[in-house]
Amino acid sequence: MNHTNVWGQCLDIIKDNIPERSFQTWFGPIRPLKLSDKVLTIEVPSSFFYEYLEEHFIDILRKTLFKVIGDGAKLEYSIVLHNNTHNSDPYMVKMPTQNRTELKNTPVSVPMGQNERNNIKNPFVIPGIQKLNIDPQLNSEYTFDNFIEGECNRLARSAGFAIAQNPGKTTFNPLFIYGASGLGKTHLAHAIGIEVKSRFPEKTVLYVAANKLERQYTDSIRSNERNDFVHFYQMIDVLIVDDVHDFAGKKGTQDVFFHIFNHLHQSGKQLILTSDKPPVELEGLEPRLLSRFKWGLNADVQVPDFETRKAVLKNKAYKDGIELDEEIIDYIAGHINTNIREMEGALVSLMAQSTLNRKAITLDLAKSLIEKFVRHTKKEVTLDSIQQAVCNYFGMPMEQLKSKTRKRDIVQARQIAMFFAKNKTKASLSTIGSLIGGKDHATVLHAVKTVGNLQDTDKRFKVYIEDISKMIEGV
Repeated sequence: MNHTNVWGQCLDIIKDNIPERSFQTWFGPIRPLKLSDKVLTIEVPSSFFYEYLEEHFIDILRKTLFKVIGDGAKLEYSIVLHNNTHNSDPYMVKMPTQNRTELKNTPVSVPMGQNERNNIKNPFVIPGIQKLNIDPQLNSEYTFDNFIEGECNRLARSAGFAIAQNPGKTTFNPLFIYGASGLGKTHLAHAIGIEVKSRFPEKTVLYVAANKLERQYTDSIRSNERNDFVHFYQMIDVLIVDDVHDFAGKKGTQDVFFHIFNHLHQSGKQLILTSDKPPVELEGLEPRLLSRFKWGLNADVQVPDFETRKAVLKNKAYKDGIELDEEIIDYIAGHINTNIREMEGALVSLMAQSTLNRKAITLDLAKSLIEKFVRHTKKEVTLDSIQQAVCNYFGMPMEQLKSKTRKRDIVQARQIAMFFAKNKTKASLSTIGSLIGGKDHATVLHAVKTVGNLQDTDKRFKVYIEDISKMIEGV
């Protein structure tokens, strides 16, 4: 038998045991190269391709080779590099009669050649400009020194600092930090990255917002550079992804991130993720991805207590070189009690008011400004708050709004929720549809158009929209 016949017989068996689409995607591009002493060498397009075969199809490959070649069968991969050359030293995978778990306990890897590494494109730089030293995209102001610890964030902060001392080697992998907006999740994520770079300058650290990663992935598909995108992220030692809830409804991005996550985790690299909700409450994300978010530590960041809010304000005032009386600190901390970002913003406004008007910062000035600040601070509008407002207005439970029912009153309420989600948030159409009734983007567009038409032609319906809008804005 020659290598072509042997591989042909293997393909006949494999084709009968896996889905047609998987067969065409992962076995169609493979080319048999040679057969020598029961060692079959096959050519694969990239190291990512090789790793995917090893992760998902090693069982069927092993059983098939045993059946076609017999005992002692072995498999070699010849990997095509990006400069159209081949790996001159193919990696050999032995095919022993042991189960998959035992095989996984002897991990395999294919070192990335220098030519391949140099040809991987960095999505953070202008196309055509090579940048091998990856900018970690970290904010130098967000350090552990500037992060005020309290009961509200102690678990997350302690775990983050432990990770910074030994990235990828603790049980906190991934570290999943969750909590409402403005409570310090992003600050803590940056602080971990900065501390890692300080202790381990040779490690590649990268911070990226989930929506930016999604845009990069979309661009890579459009330009036929998906492998470059995947390889780039597989090179990272500490990957920090902010606001992973933005992956909701984006199946392609979720799929590629699932494979990036697996590669990094299995390679002992560190993952740090942030979200506005814990994994168990996230919607629009694939179960296999959510299960991985639960592997390490889920640490919440809660609303800070009064003493922690005071400490945050004192630290901010000290950094900006101003002195504030204790009663002013107490007043601000007592009246803005749900969001650290808003509280710091109020302090900045107070300092600006004092400087521009050449007035001392007094308690009366603080009271005057904080009263206006609190009154004019808009409540954050989210998809959840929109759905809750619509349900409250029509007196229906949230489960009905999110259900698949086609009852006219529920369909109309669902369309109104989609209308406000499109006009009052930055969520994508696919995300809106996924979270409100499990619909697609075309359904959302139809809903927005329908509500707009009814608003212009039906006076009673227009009142609905005006009332719900006020509820959503908290007016």
